[in-house]
Amino acid sequence: MKHLKLLPVAAALIALPTLGLAQEAEAAPGFDEIGPYIMTTLLFLMAGFLVFFMAAGFAMLEGGLVRSKNVAMQMTKNIALFSVAAVMYWLIGFNLMYPGDGWIMAGWIGPFFSQTVLDPVGVAPADAALDYASVGSDFFFQLVFVAATASIVSGALAERIKLWPFLLFVVILTGVLYPISGSWQWGGGWLSEMGFSDFAGSTVVHSVGGWAALAGAIVLGPRIGKYGADGKVHPMPGSNLALATLGTFILWLGWFGFNGGSQLAMGTVGDVSDVSRIFANTNMAAASGAIAALILTQVLYKKPDLTMVLNGALAGLVSITAEPLAPTLFGALWIGAIGGVIVVFTVPFLDKLKIDDVVGAIPVHLCAGIWGTIAVIFYGEASLGTQLTGIIGYGIFTFVASLIVWFILKAVMGIRVTEEDEINGLDMAELGMEAYPEFSKG
Repeated sequence: MKHLKLLPVAAALIALPTLGLAQEAEAAPGFDEIGPYIMTTLLFLMAGFLVFFMAAGFAMLEGGLVRSKNVAMQMTKNIALFSVAAVMYWLIGFNLMYPGDGWIMAGWIGPFFSQTVLDPVGVAPADAALDYASVGSDFFFQLVFVAATASIVSGALAERIKLWPFLLFVVILTGVLYPISGSWQWGGGWLSEMGFSDFAGSTVVHSVGGWAALAGAIVLGPRIGKYGADGKVHPMPGSNLALATLGTFILWLGWFGFNGGSQLAMGTVGDVSDVSRIFANTNMAAASGAIAALILTQVLYKKPDLTMVLNGALAGLVSITAEPLAPTLFGALWIGAIGGVIVVFTVPFLDKLKIDDVVGAIPVHLCAGIWGTIAVIFYGEASLGTQLTGIIGYGIFTFVASLIVWFILKAVMGIRVTEEDEINGLDMAELGMEAYPEFSKG
């Protein structure tokens, strides 16, 4: 009987560690507190590597649309520009674009050379509950956007620009120009305070790349033989339309991260539902842009034009990027379709102006980007005046600044290869290697 009386005491001693663990568990943050941090960080990482894969899409698209003698040069430019963008966005760009309280000129220019500091190794759950996502995921997600802007310039200026002047321009674009203008909207600058709306970057990303490309194309001039003395346009077919088609599909895939990740949150049922809505609208706009270009080229030219169809899909994607959440599927359809129509008419218009854009980057990213930014007024709260103010502000700043940089590069080191090198191809002239050596003459 005596040992039976000791049983309650023994049971209490056994339960003490369990009680301690229970108290510790109660003290630890629950999923309601740290769940949004985890899910939003995951969104940034998943969306970020999808947008990173767009670099491959741009490379394949450009590689397919340039002539075979310039393919290796385009591949070099694309991997180099992404690498330059990654370093410059860390060195200058990220905190210049998202200055917080560190504005040098409030609403206009943030701090220079304020490098990004990642989260410490092994962040504790209590710390994770304090912020909306990890710094590393946020930095990576924003970084892959700036590289897309530089890729737009690469395609437009293909087949006649020198490698190193181009990369020096990329240094300025990704380290200074894009972050400053991006801060005006996404960094809480003057356009954000005005009520300008650009969800994922029809203007902030795509038209900025388009304006920079337009300035470069004007300073650089057209390719030899592109425009005849009589004003006739001489087509210069790309080397591999299968490769260009693959590039378009890769870009289409990456755009789900581009637009979906721009929800910037995945910690609630509403956020996740919104991301799925963005995916559906993004896909619809791309499809309708491609169909519009397919039908329109059949009507105008009696035969469909694959390059126009590819760019029609991309124009639809650019068009919906300014507001991929609010429209219905029908809304996304007509917004994207108009983007496809814009491309079909803008490509020959640029040729009339003798502005040589090898891949159609200016019609797709600049012209459709302007349209997409205006289209926000049909589904968002922004006014037409505010949207036009943003479009004009970005246009003047990026075009004028880019024009100045291009002229300086031209005067100091020259930006265009010699006539002989252009005729022989940039692969051998600039790199001393060819993408397709087995097809070379001799």
